[in-house]
Amino acid sequence: MHFDAKWLQKILPEAVIIQGSFDRSFTFCVDSRELEQDHLFFALSGNKVDGHDFLKVALEKGAGVFVASNKKLLLDPFLKELSKEKIVILVPDPLHALIALASAWRSRFIYPVAAITGSVGKTTTKELTAHIVASSGKKFLVGQGNLNTQIGVALTISRMSDEYEGALFEVGISKQGEMAKIVAMLKPTTALITCIAHSHMEGLGSLSAIAYEKRMIFSQFSSDNIGIINGDQSLLAGMSYSHPIVKFGFKITNNIQARKIKELDGGGLSFILKLYDKKYGVSLSENHRGMLQNVIASVALAHQLAISDQAIVKALEQIPVRKRRFELCSLKNYRGIMIDDCYNASPESMKAALNALESMKAVGKKIAIIGDMLELGDKSAFWHRQIGRFLRKISSLHHIILVGDNVAWIEKTAPSSIKIERVSIWQDAVSKLSATLENDAVVLVKGSRGMQLHNVIAEFVDTQVRL
Repeated sequence: MHFDAKWLQKILPEAVIIQGSFDRSFTFCVDSRELEQDHLFFALSGNKVDGHDFLKVALEKGAGVFVASNKKLLLDPFLKELSKEKIVILVPDPLHALIALASAWRSRFIYPVAAITGSVGKTTTKELTAHIVASSGKKFLVGQGNLNTQIGVALTISRMSDEYEGALFEVGISKQGEMAKIVAMLKPTTALITCIAHSHMEGLGSLSAIAYEKRMIFSQFSSDNIGIINGDQSLLAGMSYSHPIVKFGFKITNNIQARKIKELDGGGLSFILKLYDKKYGVSLSENHRGMLQNVIASVALAHQLAISDQAIVKALEQIPVRKRRFELCSLKNYRGIMIDDCYNASPESMKAALNALESMKAVGKKIAIIGDMLELGDKSAFWHRQIGRFLRKISSLHHIILVGDNVAWIEKTAPSSIKIERVSIWQDAVSKLSATLENDAVVLVKGSRGMQLHNVIAEFVDTQVRL
């Protein structure tokens, strides 16, 4: 973001520049651990951490600009350590300043800005769309990792510049009202909802409440904007909208469809992509049918971003490996495969991963390490019991190691034909797996991020060697 003191005072008239002058570009940062030379550091006050406690750390790391609260009484000792070229801006609320500056900066750009939300598949759909766009030769700004909160989106907005032809944002929410705040700042020109599922139910409530909050991504739209929705879900497709809607999914009523899905002998999937009135044959390198929904979602979005059909189909044939999303890895001390699906977990994504495991051919035993699915609220026991019942459909599974507390409900409803062990922490899962692992095994590892099951992957897989 490039700005000077005059523009700053226009956007934040209450701001006081107590030292330093400037007229240049800045990279925004709110985490002192990620600071680099000359970054602009916002000292945000959170529930657990106060950025003002890290001003000295930010200074030592080379931050060039500091935005702090004018209500903090402990700034004098810090200010005495600053050289005159360092810039200090005091505001009533650093978070408000960050949002206001991001909103003003966003308004400078007229190129396409796409926002992706949904209960499952946001990051994957964003990455797939970014791959298609990049393969077509267009240069888009893409939000890093899962910077999808109001703060994360603001930080990504600060990276917008004229060197890009468009921007892709991921938007995530965990509480009611958050989406409206984010889109008021971001003002997307198009937006996509991947699906509505049982995720973040503690803060959002029922499925219908989740759907309502997700649909708020369209709240800044006019009749000129196009929304993209999962047409297979009545909570999305059954609603009326004041703007045009494009539907993707597996039903024949959708504008973009995946038809005639087949498993390939050597692994992977083939399907017919129906893009409005045109049809294309596509082959994917992986057999995870759950990922196919993200693929056609990304196709729908890429099409709205004016990527040609030919470029889309070509890019789909060369999808890169997606880290920790059903990523196949070689076991380092055995012949066999470990599947890293530790990015996160919901009832829907857990079922999809187990189905994909069931469809894989294996010489040895199939083993699943399943961790708690978190943030399901008062329905947690119900959904874990449902996974236990679902395991009856996974007939090729020999052994399950459950990790956590909530997974006790899985154990209660799982079929007795499967060997089941339950532990509290990932370290004990490592011990259990070590005691039973043999050559030619296929091991699925999946659970919510908070269960830290990525550490299990690190114990059994050479992270430098991935399939």
